[in-house]
Amino acid sequence: MSIESRLKALGFSLPPAPQPLGRYAAVAEAHGLLFISGQLPLRDGKMAFSGRVGEELSVTQGRQAAELAALNVLAQIHRHLGGFDRLEKILRVEGAVASADGFFNQPAVLDGASELFAEVLADKAGHARSASSERQLPANAAVALVVTASVRPH
Repeated sequence: MSIESRLKALGFSLPPAPQPLGRYAAVAEAHGLLFISGQLPLRDGKMAFSGRVGEELSVTQGRQAAELAALNVLAQIHRHLGGFDRLEKILRVEGAVASADGFFNQPAVLDGASELFAEVLADKAGHARSASSERQLPANAAVALVVTASVRPH
């Protein structure tokens, strides 16, 4: 089953890849690796999940924010590669969660992204991951994901 058909079967559609919020590339490719810049929970160019988890947002909402950021990662990969045929594997996910003071469940929030990658990418998932807590993220985002993936040559 293709990545696109797994997305559809799970009730998702690939969103348009968000534009960078600053002067940088959304994706850089070198030596068989893709480096995907921080992806936020943007939907239609607007922040869908703002604020800090454990304060303005629940863990469930944080997971949804991470899932949406993961969809934006997939959209960036799809746009950069012109599809998913060259994608070999998601290697590393660095996740930052805007967190209330005393909130320590960042891994559960980022599971929203990891689970989406596992369900949609199957054997192309299984990444290493780091989770960090931030007081604030760009544009008041709840979550930011930075991803490294391996790709086949052209």
